[in-house]
Amino acid sequence: MKNKQTHRIDWLITLVPLGIVVALSVLFFLAPEQSNRVVSQIRFVLGDTFGVYYLAIGLGIFLLSIYLAASRYGKIVLGGQDEKPRYSFFAWGSMMFTAGLAADILFYSFSEWMLYATDPHIPELGAVEDWASVYPLFHWSLIPWGFYLVLAVAFGFMLHVRKRERQKYSEACRPLLGKHTDGLAGRLIDLLAVFALLAGTATTFSLATPLMASIINELFHVQLDRAAVTICILLITCAVYTYSLLHGFKGIGILANSCIYLFFGLLAFVLLFGGQARYIVETGFSALGRMVQHFFELATFTDPGRTTSFPQNWTIFYWAYWMVWCVAAPFFIGSISRGRTVRQTLLGGYVFGVGSTVVSFIILGNYSLGMQMSGKADFLAQYMAGGDLYGTIIAMIRSLPCAPLVLALVLVTMTAFYATSFDSIALIASCYSYHRLAEDETPHKMVELMWCVLLILLPIALVFSDSSMSNLQSVSIIAAFPIGAVIVLITASFLIDARRFLSERNE
Repeated sequence: MKNKQTHRIDWLITLVPLGIVVALSVLFFLAPEQSNRVVSQIRFVLGDTFGVYYLAIGLGIFLLSIYLAASRYGKIVLGGQDEKPRYSFFAWGSMMFTAGLAADILFYSFSEWMLYATDPHIPELGAVEDWASVYPLFHWSLIPWGFYLVLAVAFGFMLHVRKRERQKYSEACRPLLGKHTDGLAGRLIDLLAVFALLAGTATTFSLATPLMASIINELFHVQLDRAAVTICILLITCAVYTYSLLHGFKGIGILANSCIYLFFGLLAFVLLFGGQARYIVETGFSALGRMVQHFFELATFTDPGRTTSFPQNWTIFYWAYWMVWCVAAPFFIGSISRGRTVRQTLLGGYVFGVGSTVVSFIILGNYSLGMQMSGKADFLAQYMAGGDLYGTIIAMIRSLPCAPLVLALVLVTMTAFYATSFDSIALIASCYSYHRLAEDETPHKMVELMWCVLLILLPIALVFSDSSMSNLQSVSIIAAFPIGAVIVLITASFLIDARRFLSERNE
């Protein structure tokens, strides 16, 4: 049995990324300054020179999602024609939301308005109060979830309708690439996908875990080294999501539901007891309307004169960030969407995914913005004076009633978010290690365990190298450049295959 498992494993896709991640981890550890300098230079070339590439793909994917939902393709069932969804809407939405967003949603929900308020582009548009709350909604809603959902229906169609047994990025390109899927082109696509997956997880882990370390220091009134505590948190989180993954979809589902209850419990507490309820609701409503009104302007802004380089610093980073996460999250969403139509998956995903994300940014972001604008606190001055974003977020949470309880709730919720995101990602990555894997078949436990460990190595190396936020963003921008082209290939392949499927059924 052991020899049979060994023969089925795709050693190229398994060992090459392992070797490169180990090599990169050693480089970041031994030569942090030189490594960060090289990463920054590559990021500048791709993000600055080819920025329109990322923006065009983002807007195109969103428009395609609307077309698919409204067209005849929307009637296609991801499974048998009379098959019913395997999961309830709430269970499906919970797993989808927690797989698609890690703990950085809490990190950014609290602080993102500050990052924009200190950017020179915001005064060009108008008042900080009017625009600093708009961009978080824009960067985390329609286009990002469009990436996930279009690819989710493409993968769901491939798995549940065409019954393909190669659960890989390259297989989704087969209608367009044909026999080349099994050759060099297919192998290259799969290697790029795995590298992008590792880059995305590294960025996510490295950005938000220092906040968890700061919360621990604050809760226990200690001043432990942030890097050391962050690494301990990474290892503990790895243990939690490994345990969940080894218990299969049941473990993932239970953890996802728990995470959702914690998440909405935190939002409800801040809204009801933070003292800024009216400001939160009214500012959020205005920001949502302003985002919709200026959506295409925001989506196509390139700052050709580079007066502030705002899109290069932010919008392009976010689209790249979501592109690299598209290697795993849409596969997972597609796999749990069996029995739903393309239309239900797209629109349901927008309702649950975008709705939950927007509510988080409106409540947590506008709470601290309201405190700032009312003069009850000056978080901007604190951030600009020390440059410690994590310390400023702690100050925001300390301004809430029952602050120690809220800090503990944020810490537990972030841990749950990480665990629910990375157990699903490790599951999909494990599927990549096989030449073929039937739809209802799961990877071997040892393969899953290897990927659980592999996903944590590069984030630890980035923590050791003390990478700045800019360099962490660079990792995603670099990895997303080739993946953007693959995403276009997958969507074109899905349209070809879906059209062929409807023709076969005379629809």
